[in-house]
Amino acid sequence: ADLWADLWAGVGLMLVPDFTFADPAIVESSGLVVRDGLFVTVNDSGDRGRVFTVDGSGVTVGVTSWSPAPVDVEALAPAGDGEVWVGDIGDNTASRASVTVLRVPVGPGDRTVTPPAYTLVYPDGAHDAETLLAAPDGRLLVVTKDLTGGTVYAAPRQLSTAEPNRLRPIADALGFATDGSFFPDGRHYVVRGYGRAAVYTWPGSREVASFRLPPQPQGEGIGVGEDGWVYLSSEGEHSRVLRDVAVSAWGWLRSAVVFAGGALRLLLGHGQAP
Repeated sequence: ADLWADLWAGVGLMLVPDFTFADPAIVESSGLVVRDGLFVTVNDSGDRGRVFTVDGSGVTVGVTSWSPAPVDVEALAPAGDGEVWVGDIGDNTASRASVTVLRVPVGPGDRTVTPPAYTLVYPDGAHDAETLLAAPDGRLLVVTKDLTGGTVYAAPRQLSTAEPNRLRPIADALGFATDGSFFPDGRHYVVRGYGRAAVYTWPGSREVASFRLPPQPQGEGIGVGEDGWVYLSSEGEHSRVLRDVAVSAWGWLRSAVVFAGGALRLLLGHGQAP
């Protein structure tokens, strides 16, 4: 057994409701990015091209719009100062020859943009996916949503708008993955599903923890802020965003994660893995 992974079964801190999305236009929060005290989210498939920037009280302070409308947006990932990656990667029928990611500006204020779009192609046929991760070096990772277990695919380090960007499989992931996020240490990331989540090392993608999630109407968002705070979002009008307490983000992630009766436990500490 991995002694360090066993620490995740220890004592942690309670997850509590942090705020409620006030905007009635946010009905299917299906991705969450936390940056600079603001929250960026996007509706699931069926909405037009737009992302919402929300403040800490749940009020929408900015909307970024673009056209043409996406096919099936499912995910977000940080893309640098004032920008996010939008993952038009959903494919419930596994029929899309390719999927798309866009890089859009976000923040206070409404804007209409023409974002650069990058085509991604799987090496082994179509897949449904709802998780987009941005690794510390900027490389994008797509995690497929499969019943028996997902696959982590890596995009090229430099994306091209002129030709398709070939994905390659690099690791396995939990089944029914709906979102994910890197931790501030850059050495771990979390992938969530509807009732379970798992934490993996980076690089290597070795699973070091697995835990149950609190009940949510349809949990499809998880975001980790620069300060290590962890947030969970769910679909539904005026849905609640849950917050966990994560202390510091130095060096190795040494944590305890326990969900019980709607509680998420996560503690970040300092030291070397045993």
